[in-house]
Amino acid sequence: MQETKRTISRALTVDDILNKKFIDLNFDGEWKSILGEPQADGVWIIWGNSGHGKSRFCMMLAKCLTQFGKVAYNALEEGARKSIQKNIRDCRMTEVKKNFQVLNRESIDDLKVRLRRKQHPRFVFIDSFQYTGLNRRQYIALKEEFPDVLFIFVSHAEGKEPQGNTAKFVRYDADIKIRVEGYKAFPMSRLGGGEPYVIWPEAAAKYWVDIK
Repeated sequence: MQETKRTISRALTVDDILNKKFIDLNFDGEWKSILGEPQADGVWIIWGNSGHGKSRFCMMLAKCLTQFGKVAYNALEEGARKSIQKNIRDCRMTEVKKNFQVLNRESIDDLKVRLRRKQHPRFVFIDSFQYTGLNRRQYIALKEEFPDVLFIFVSHAEGKEPQGNTAKFVRYDADIKIRVEGYKAFPMSRLGGGEPYVIWPEAAAKYWVDIK
């Protein structure tokens, strides 16, 4: 049987890679020391146990990202409840309300419809990953369909790792990985940064003294 010819794309040269242009997030000050200078697309993941400041950190990060474009926070697990209202109030999100929106338990299928629109959000928080029901193949399909979006997945924790095999897969795939414990965020980035961030100084000081 004659083999069917298969067309494959051209391999990239060194010059192709070096001449490629990326859209960067040009953080300054404290956020640059935490996150470096990452691309404005791709995948990040934030994980930690409940009650350690994860939601507050996510809202603070969302506020920071509004300087670069529209941010959508998909409260897939929590929904539009009093707790998220308090978080929005405490982080003074009214200051950036033109570039910030909350999605009330929007399914991944509905989120895809939103992201196919011309004026779609540039940054999308999905809280939490465990409520998406995504498997590895579906996760890869989501990020590949929307290569100009930065997805920030928020995950439950299992020890010091994200909870579940698929969430662990996302952790290895993500450009920026942030573990939250004891009101401190511990970032790991491929593009600089890496300085821990204190979310709530008083609570963090008490927690880290108590566990010594």
